[in-house]
Amino acid sequence: MQKSFKMLNVKCGGCANTIKEALKDEFGEVDVDLTQEPRVVTLEIKDKEAELNFRKKMRSLGYPMEDENLGTFAKSGLKAKSFISCAIGKINTN
Repeated sequence: MQKSFKMLNVKCGGCANTIKEALKDEFGEVDVDLTQEPRVVTLEIKDKEAELNFRKKMRSLGYPMEDENLGTFAKSGLKAKSFISCAIGKINTN
C-alpha cells in the first residue's frame, strides 16, 4: 500500500536524489514532494516491518520523521548527516 510520511531535514533535489537512490532496491519507486513543508516521501509499504526498515534507513541518512521525539543532540547529529546525504545526492545528479 502507498503511504506518505512527513520528513525533516529534506531541503532540495540533492536530498531527494539521495533518498530515492537509497530506497529504490527495497521499496521501488519513491516520490519526494519538495513543495510541502515538512517534505513528504511517498512509497510502497507492505507491512509494519517494512515501515520500521524505512524509518531506520531514513534516520541513517539524517532524515527523521516529523513524529519522532528527538532531543537537541539527536536533532543536531541528524541535521549534520542530512547535509552529507544532500551533498552526495547533488554530486550523483551531475
